[in-house]
Amino acid sequence: MADRRNRESRREDEEDLPRPDLGKLQRFLSGPLDVRSVSLTGIFVLLVFYTLYFAKPFFLPVFLAVLLNFLLSPIVRGLKRIHVPETIGAGIVILFVLGLVGYSVYALGAPAGQWLDKAPQGMRTIERRIRPIQGQVKDVQRTAEQVQKEVGRMTGKDSATQEVRVQGASLSGTVLNRTQSILAGTAVVVILLYFLLASGDLFLRKLVRVLPRLEDKRRAVEIARHTERHISTYLATVTLINVVLGLVVGGAMALVGLPNPMLWGVVAAVLNYIPYLGPIVTLGVVTIVSLLTFDEIGRALVAPVVYFAINMTEGNFVTPMILGRRLTLNPVAVFSSLIFWGWLWGVAGALLAVPILATFKIFCDHIEPLAPIGEFLGR
Repeated sequence: MADRRNRESRREDEEDLPRPDLGKLQRFLSGPLDVRSVSLTGIFVLLVFYTLYFAKPFFLPVFLAVLLNFLLSPIVRGLKRIHVPETIGAGIVILFVLGLVGYSVYALGAPAGQWLDKAPQGMRTIERRIRPIQGQVKDVQRTAEQVQKEVGRMTGKDSATQEVRVQGASLSGTVLNRTQSILAGTAVVVILLYFLLASGDLFLRKLVRVLPRLEDKRRAVEIARHTERHISTYLATVTLINVVLGLVVGGAMALVGLPNPMLWGVVAAVLNYIPYLGPIVTLGVVTIVSLLTFDEIGRALVAPVVYFAINMTEGNFVTPMILGRRLTLNPVAVFSSLIFWGWLWGVAGALLAVPILATFKIFCDHIEPLAPIGEFLGR
């Protein structure tokens, strides 16, 4: 019964969206191309990419604040319904989020620091335990080196390599600079997020005020409401899925006897925002910790196998079933977005890649000229 209601709700939401007019796209592709227009468009796109790359300290906090605004604005509106002003409601929500994040860092910081301190000795322990397998790999490497020497002798090329030393900044200086930039970016995100949440519908009201026709005003409000609702629903749903995944992974790691299970649950929940690469990194972390914890190889492989089964179930069954077809993204588009934003903004860009892509798709779905693009981004 609940599944039927969910399908009917998704069907009603899909009926609200404008259908992509593929005829317009066909007429555009079949029509004559203006070389000057295409060139100017390409130059504009390149300028946008370069601007996003070089202005990362500005755009990254802005993008993160806007996405968090979509996620948290329904809570502020809910507080407003019980007569809590938006300025106060925004402060309450931000303080709650900061308190939750601060408590998590405080509770998990000590175990994470201990594992980092054990890392050098732990790698030696892992190397000792996998030495039989490593011996076979070394045999293969020696054979490859011999083949390389023979090829070099036949071609007359010297296969000797030169050692190059690169003098870089000290580790302490790098960590200090990174910490300062993270703290500054966090402060910008928090302040901007507060103003966005406290302003409520200020920008929408101003947009309606400047539009000349009543039909344009009505259409702008409709698009804004539908877009905000779907973006908020998507971000909240994905966040809830990741939180539940983290709890399940933490419980499973506790059952198999892995120490600090909630730490690995938090790692799994956060990295699950990065599709494909995030679960691979989490699987590697769980495997290393399991090898350091258990002496027997068979026992050590239980935790990674359990995590792999949980992640495959979530990625292939749970998430597609909950999000539905309309909010499910094309894997090619997801991977391309991951590569692009990861190259552009590093780890932070990889974390924001899928939310940004989903937000762009929802915008395209609600704006008729861009509806074909939204259709291509979906499954």
